Amino acid sequence: MSEMVTIFGGSGFVGRYIARRMAKAGWRVRVAVRNPNEAMFVRPYGTVGQVEAVFCNVRDDASVAAVLSGADAVVNCVGVLDESGKNTFEAVQAEAPGRIARLAKEKGIIRMVHISAIGADACAESEYSQTKAAGEAAVQDHLPSAVILRPSIIFGQEDEFFNRFAGMSRFGPVLPVVGADMKFQPVFVDDVAAAAEQAVLGTVDAGIYELGGPEVDTFRGLMHRMLEMIRRRRLVLNIPFFVARIMAFGFSVANFLTLGLLPRAITADQIKNLALDNVVEEGAKTFDDFGIQPKTMGSVLPDYLWRFRPSGQYDAIKESAKNLRDT
Repeated sequence: MSEMVTIFGGSGFVGRYIARRMAKAGWRVRVAVRNPNEAMFVRPYGTVGQVEAVFCNVRDDASVAAVLSGADAVVNCVGVLDESGKNTFEAVQAEAPGRIARLAKEKGIIRMVHISAIGADACAESEYSQTKAAGEAAVQDHLPSAVILRPSIIFGQEDEFFNRFAGMSRFGPVLPVVGADMKFQPVFVDDVAAAAEQAVLGTVDAGIYELGGPEVDTFRGLMHRMLEMIRRRRLVLNIPFFVARIMAFGFSVANFLTLGLLPRAITADQIKNLALDNVVEEGAKTFDDFGIQPKTMGSVLPDYLWRFRPSGQYDAIKESAKNLRDT
């Protein structure tokens, strides 16, 4: 019988790509999620019965232990950008990884891949970054054999970065951003999944790897690239940090008064992260250690950002017709 991998958060943005790769590699894949009925789309990644979505609450020992039963490897992709109810940074990003690693060790599972983030730092101002670091430490404490991946901003068809700002560009001449001069090193989601696949297969050493794409640019520069691809001219306006903090407070109050119905566009904790560069540190283990050549943004973004162009899929046709008229 083929080996099995349990992927926590396997229907999420990164998790689904890892699940697809592991299924293609011949593994049985157990996708552990909060809402299995919303994760049925993962089943066609493999043959009948090869990929299954099951319920799991990463805050509960018994629930985690149940989905680890019979597994040969484990991948943790669970994380939050904003706290909601019981899904706090501490519970999801610090306690849950340690719980998964501890219970995996008890079941004799030694292969674990943990998806963290560049900027994880126990001394950071951001609680997001602090809890990411705490989660990494807990994983390594229980499973020194684990591989920890720290990607920069991840892009891909389902991303919440380029898609979000491209959508915002539809509604006015100004595109506001916070931390416009901070640097990012965007990485393609399937490149991260390829690294995770190798880690599960045991082809790389244990430790922490920082994953960034081949291009480094400022937040403002990334927005200009995106706008050029979607054929829109917008003023990229940098919002000063002190103004952003006032806005974050207002969004938090509105979120509280509406009992969560009005989402927070930005939080105070996210602003703290946006004050720091998000790039691979010099001397870190990288994609080179996997033998992976990461894809450029230009080779991927047009494949899914075209829908934000003024005429969508017909934009290129209109441009061609205009050229014919001009000649």
